[in-house]
Amino acid sequence: MQEDHLTIFVVEDNEWYNRLLRHHLNMIEDYDVRGFLSGKEFLSHLHERPDIITLDYRLPDIKGSELLKRIREFDEGIEVIIISEQADVQTAVDLLREGAYDYLVKNDEIQQRLHSAIEKIRKNAALRKRIRLLEQEVITRYDFEKVVVGKSPAVRKVLELMAKAVKNNITVTITGETGTGKEVVAKAIHFHSQRKDRPFVPVNMSAVPSELFESEFFGFEKGAFTGASARRIGKMEEANGGTLFLDEIADTDINFQPKLLRALQEREITRLGSNEIIKFDCRIIVASNRNLQAEVKKGTLRQDLYYRLFGLQIDLPPLRERGNDVLILARHFMDLYCKENHLTPRSLSDEAVNRLLTYPWPGNVRELKSVIELAIVLSSGDTLQASDITLSHSDLLTEVLSEEMTLKEYDKHILKFYLNKYSNNIKLVAGKLGIGQATIYRMLKEI
Repeated sequence: MQEDHLTIFVVEDNEWYNRLLRHHLNMIEDYDVRGFLSGKEFLSHLHERPDIITLDYRLPDIKGSELLKRIREFDEGIEVIIISEQADVQTAVDLLREGAYDYLVKNDEIQQRLHSAIEKIRKNAALRKRIRLLEQEVITRYDFEKVVVGKSPAVRKVLELMAKAVKNNITVTITGETGTGKEVVAKAIHFHSQRKDRPFVPVNMSAVPSELFESEFFGFEKGAFTGASARRIGKMEEANGGTLFLDEIADTDINFQPKLLRALQEREITRLGSNEIIKFDCRIIVASNRNLQAEVKKGTLRQDLYYRLFGLQIDLPPLRERGNDVLILARHFMDLYCKENHLTPRSLSDEAVNRLLTYPWPGNVRELKSVIELAIVLSSGDTLQASDITLSHSDLLTEVLSEEMTLKEYDKHILKFYLNKYSNNIKLVAGKLGIGQATIYRMLKEI
């Protein structure tokens, strides 16, 4: 339907009333209005696909209900306004159930009511168009190649796994350091899956107080506890049909984990203060910046819950291990920021390139984006210089040599740096430093 120019067919066997309706419509707006005196004549032109049809219910050759059925079978997008001499409530209800947009009676108010109905149709059409544009914008924004930018082998592997994830409803576990883009990847999977038209509901498990997990996930009825002034649905019910994203899953309260496990197994919950069982169907995507198997060994994550959540694992590599992806991402963020702020495109000097490539990026992609945006603001020309790039963390050598310490203190300082850099992954740090894990545990006891 074109919002600015509607095509309207008037189907009315009374020639005088047919002209009257067309006259009213042309007074409202410069529509393309055409009249037909019989159902048979009208059907011979239905292939022209009008936007709106005003249909006399009592035509001499074909019943209005039959014509409505044939119109709906041909194209459900054509809006039909029934016009009748009689105010038959039951007939009106039946026709509206069968797909008519409105039922109008031939009286002195017909002009105003017809105008009102067409205006509503136009507004609804505009709203549907806006929704389609927004949906397309969301899909474009979360296009895989735009979400995970880069050409390194690790990135290609991530893109391959994301493509597999959208084809089914398997639980997805996304791991990676803070700032690698776990939630963005989760959204991209959701908006490319069959559930894209349903809600994406994110929950940061580390931000939920232990005493509120049940009410947050299961919801509650009015009066269920002090302060429950109205019914509230929980996150699982809210995500019904869509995707429930559990970020930092390892931070789930240990006492709530059995209840979460049961809800996920049975796909049903009961609101606090109620006995009614509520079924739900949602895809589960979880994320963590920690090693979940290590969390199971530590006892902070139940083994049965871990196995329930175990599915397709996508590990997002840290930026420092992605080589020249740093420059690809930097240029991507430069172009994006300049476009959004109507600035001339920027380039990088050789010194700036070297500065970006030699920095360890503890904050990963999120930090790089912030650094690039600030550099553009600070720059005085079209080329970003090394002096424009403000790095919040000093390199290891500068940090270690900033004060005089004993050799043992230097060892502890270096260990702390690597543990922070690699998210307390003992095994990885041991490999990086060339020492045993037992040595690290011993040193940690002394710190």
